Amino acid sequence: MALITLQELTIGFRGPPLLEKVECQIDPGQRVGLLGRNGAGKTTLLRLLCGQEQPNSGEVRIEPGASVSLLRQDMPQQLSGRVFDIVAQGLATPVEDAAYEYEAESRFRQQVEQIVSRMALNAEARFEALSTGMKRRVLLAQSLVSAPELLLLDEPTNHLDIDAITWLEHFLLRWRGTLIFVTHDRMFLRKIARRILEIDRGRLFDWSCDYDTFLQRKEAALEAEQKHNVLFDKRLAQEEAWIRQGVKARRTRNEGRVRALKQMRRERIERQTAPGKVNLRIEPGQRSGNLIAEVKNVSFAFDDCNIVNDFSTTIMRGDKVGIIGPNGIGKTTLLRILLGQLPPEHGNVRLGTNLQIAYFDQLREQLNDQQTVQDNVGNGSDSIQLRGKSKHVIGYLQDFLFSPERARTQVKFLSGGERNRILLARLFAKAANVIVLDEPTNDLDAETLELLEERLIEFEGTLLLVSHDREFLNNVVTSTIVFERGGVKEYVGGYDDWLRQRSEQSSKASTFPSQPPKQKSAKPRANDPKRRLSYKEQRELAVLSATIEQLESDISTLHQTMADPNFYQQSSEQIATEHSRLKALENDLAVAYARWEELAENS
Repeated sequence: MALITLQELTIGFRGPPLLEKVECQIDPGQRVGLLGRNGAGKTTLLRLLCGQEQPNSGEVRIEPGASVSLLRQDMPQQLSGRVFDIVAQGLATPVEDAAYEYEAESRFRQQVEQIVSRMALNAEARFEALSTGMKRRVLLAQSLVSAPELLLLDEPTNHLDIDAITWLEHFLLRWRGTLIFVTHDRMFLRKIARRILEIDRGRLFDWSCDYDTFLQRKEAALEAEQKHNVLFDKRLAQEEAWIRQGVKARRTRNEGRVRALKQMRRERIERQTAPGKVNLRIEPGQRSGNLIAEVKNVSFAFDDCNIVNDFSTTIMRGDKVGIIGPNGIGKTTLLRILLGQLPPEHGNVRLGTNLQIAYFDQLREQLNDQQTVQDNVGNGSDSIQLRGKSKHVIGYLQDFLFSPERARTQVKFLSGGERNRILLARLFAKAANVIVLDEPTNDLDAETLELLEERLIEFEGTLLLVSHDREFLNNVVTSTIVFERGGVKEYVGGYDDWLRQRSEQSSKASTFPSQPPKQKSAKPRANDPKRRLSYKEQRELAVLSATIEQLESDISTLHQTMADPNFYQQSSEQIATEHSRLKALENDLAVAYARWEELAENS
């Protein structure tokens, strides 16, 4: 039986519906990644599922008795109190019956203490005094403490450091309940999601696959849609030319053809074209000197907390440096030291010449909530200078997907993704040869994130980047400065390169490893002679190749069938049968691959 059933679900506020006659079923235990552009309706769908929003029409059915918990994307502004009490709000009030009061209270406290411990939280700390990242972790603990059957996470990795994200990944991989989550973190999405749902122009597409497979199929689907639209528009133009031929055409006019033309006109009017992409371009500054910053033996402490000790580095023009570390460790402080904005207690910092610095603030404190988008970007002026030419602010903001109406809206009414786009618009409106980005990826959709990556890779100036987005670090930076237990250290390459180098250093430094290396007895060592396959095994290997090819073809065909919205207009029994068939095929494929690899090693 499905845990969630959506039937003819429609909801909208202004403009086109966010969701229009949506059909979908989600079974218990599934881990679903929910994708879509900023403003597509992802958060709205999560709010519908937990009952915080009601549809205009249609129905949301949740299995009776199933508990639902939602981690919101935004941070509650007025929330205060002890961490223990905040987390406990995720549980029902303990039973007040005298016979069970002690047992219920004990179980209640145990549940809260367990999740507080697992999330490495201080139960007695005041919530309002915590950093943004730690507040996020507390709210996550609040969502998890009741062990709900349905867990809804809206951007769960926002403001979490890498250790917390890694812990969350491990936790969710062991999670037995049903999970639906929205995230911009592509590595998190790859590890957790086993099914992708995508909201696109009012429709909900079920791709029934993992994230990498989704990317391939999505690209193919967009190409097919574009070809279809080109052919449709060509046929429509031909029919419009025919209808305008006048008296000669009317003598031989086919009324069915006229009705078909009217239907084509309606389809063309109703067709929602794909949403635009951010036209993101970095305004290049003057060429800086070769040296950006020379840091020698700097040390800095704050309230008896040592931030950096005897650290040295040299940053040259064109370097792209990532800064990695837990929340509250001092990454932003180190940035200020590197930029000469904060003098170190010991050591010295020498800056290069002709530096033009553009700064992206993770807390969005550069934005004035009471001003409009236009005023925030134009600083009260109607135009900005780009590459020596004047451009109207409204036109510039359209490059960042702000309509004229939206550009005249106060910032306090905007979503997190829109606020980040404003900061990017402000940042790249200024000529710069040094770009400083402090957590730029929060709330950005995948398309904008990938475009930002491309522009930063192309940027010929210098980049300093603080980020917990592991894939973003891998794709953009050329070196990393990492806060580790032994102090601040520097590594070549991105996030994966840091992990590899750290692992190599640990293995060299450790004479007696804490755990013996795992032996893979199934695989022979490189210098061992290979075992020859028997005739029966050779036949089996040949058959397996064809079997794998057929299984992959069957799975692909079934995925295409499930991606069609009409698929969910069948009976629930038929839908369940097809889902069971898909699961069986995927299991057979995994077994076939494992056996093929085993035989292929000895062939």
